[in-house]
Amino acid sequence: MENNSFILQMQGITKEFPGVKALDDVNLSVRKGTIHAICGENGAGKSTLMKVLSGVYPYGTYDGKIIYMGQEMKFRNIKESEAAGIAIIHQELTMIPELSITENIFMGNEIVRRGLIDWTEEKKRTYEILKKVGLSINPDILIKHLGVGQQQLVEIAKALSKNVKLLILDEPTSALNEADSENLLNLMTELKNKGITCIMISHKLNEIAAVSDAVTVIRDGHTVESYDVEAGKVDEDKIIKAMVGRAIENRYPEHKPKMGKVIFEVSDWCVEDPDVEGRMVCKNASFNVRAGEIVGFAGLMGAGRTELMRSIFGKNYGIYRGGKIKIKGHEVKINSVESAIKHGLAYVPEDRKVLGLNLLDSIRKTVVAANLDKIKKNGLLDLNLEKKAAEEYRKSLKIKTSNVEAGVTTLSGGNQQKVVLSKWMFTEPDILILDEPTRGIDVGAKYEIYKLIHQLADEGKAVILVSSELPELLGMADRIYTIFEGTITGELLSSEADQEVLMKKMTITSN
Repeated sequence: MENNSFILQMQGITKEFPGVKALDDVNLSVRKGTIHAICGENGAGKSTLMKVLSGVYPYGTYDGKIIYMGQEMKFRNIKESEAAGIAIIHQELTMIPELSITENIFMGNEIVRRGLIDWTEEKKRTYEILKKVGLSINPDILIKHLGVGQQQLVEIAKALSKNVKLLILDEPTSALNEADSENLLNLMTELKNKGITCIMISHKLNEIAAVSDAVTVIRDGHTVESYDVEAGKVDEDKIIKAMVGRAIENRYPEHKPKMGKVIFEVSDWCVEDPDVEGRMVCKNASFNVRAGEIVGFAGLMGAGRTELMRSIFGKNYGIYRGGKIKIKGHEVKINSVESAIKHGLAYVPEDRKVLGLNLLDSIRKTVVAANLDKIKKNGLLDLNLEKKAAEEYRKSLKIKTSNVEAGVTTLSGGNQQKVVLSKWMFTEPDILILDEPTRGIDVGAKYEIYKLIHQLADEGKAVILVSSELPELLGMADRIYTIFEGTITGELLSSEADQEVLMKKMTITSN
């Protein structure tokens, strides 16, 4: 087969960060005028590969070759890859919300006549470019007044205005509602028919099946499989096997659950996206947890797990549109984080830096932050009690620090996570929601956190464990719910589940 049918060949790409090989001898060949899907679990290396391609990680910081349109490329930055006709549309949109569509599209390459910006010409061209992506809206509208779906189309329009030949879409539909997603997939097919090549990073198998001409699966920084497919005839089981097929060693402590009654029930919970009108992030979610039980929630990024948990925890996310919560058999109204804590709920967030820790505080202050009443004497904070509490957690959780006065920032990720856990354990909750509690933590620290989760369950707490790592859910949870696009699609005992069954329920709406 002649190489000139390939627009892109990435050969033997290896990228290391301190202590981690993010990519190890990855190969990717993309044919001209096709839609090529790249899939793999969170953290498999998909985005790192695209950052190598676009020059975010410049030539010289990785090993291997990039052959693009028949020539070896050595991009030093994004500008160079864009000049060559490669554009990436990221999950996080990069438009400036306070500027108009026209200003965003021509930023950095304004049309200038006699030293002044030619607004009339820019607007005329913007209007033409928007038509290419199926948007007939006024180019003067500010970006912030557009829905996420429209913003994404404007990003694509901007790429087309720069004469793009290879368009990369990173999880393009994770924030879109169904109509916008379909619109975007149709647009990709139209662009392909106009000779533009697309690479789509996605783990929504239904979308990959609908539009791809080829699939590459990346797992743990390696390319596992790469093959051509016929759009509409993708073998989803084959992709799932390739995405998760790995041996699970004994990474989880032994545990025999001691379960009691159902103490936490959520029924018909509905939440609307705060930014996208009409898009529901939780659709009639119902689930329950017993005392002493660890219940897992499995779903891919953007499936709505965190949104569900944050909205339950004091309506801390989204627009509440209905549903009930019962604790120990009684219906409760929880309208704020304070009332959630008072009702015995605790939430350890996924993003510990933004939501879990005040990075300016010491360990001692952080541990007691969510339950100051407990260390008050006659209405005043008792600093001895505060110190004693922090010391107890430092010892029992083996937080690696010589002193509870140390700043939280001085700790490693695993130890920071233990401090966040301490803070919520100090509130003596009955129901503990753990969102990705071991994300970004090394294996040794994970094992300690697992033991801690078991200990909490053995104290009779109801534990909810949200995790993107299927082996973790299978190794830790007693029961697992799967979520896809805001809907709970399955409930399984983990003893009866395996990774493939879960992945299927996490990527397909109706089974």
